[in-house]
Amino acid sequence: MGFLASINHAINFLAPALWMALLMPLLAKSFITKRSSSHTFLGLVALNSIVGCIVLVAGLVVFGGDGKMLTYLALVLGVASSQWLLSHR
Repeated sequence: MGFLASINHAINFLAPALWMALLMPLLAKSFITKRSSSHTFLGLVALNSIVGCIVLVAGLVVFGGDGKMLTYLALVLGVASSQWLLSHR
């Protein structure tokens, strides 16, 4: 596998975590009325993306392959929990 193919695989592997990290703070505005002023939008996206990437890598290690539905469930629960904890501080 060449370098560009490896980069393409890495981007596609991390894409669900990055999309969840981007959409979660946007959607949280409509559900959580009390907003913390200490966390900026980019800060929330960065922390949620880190959590999401860790969950995806853990799913890859545990299941031996990516794309498992249980990994995606853990991704949603992990990023949602991260967003909830950060918004209540």
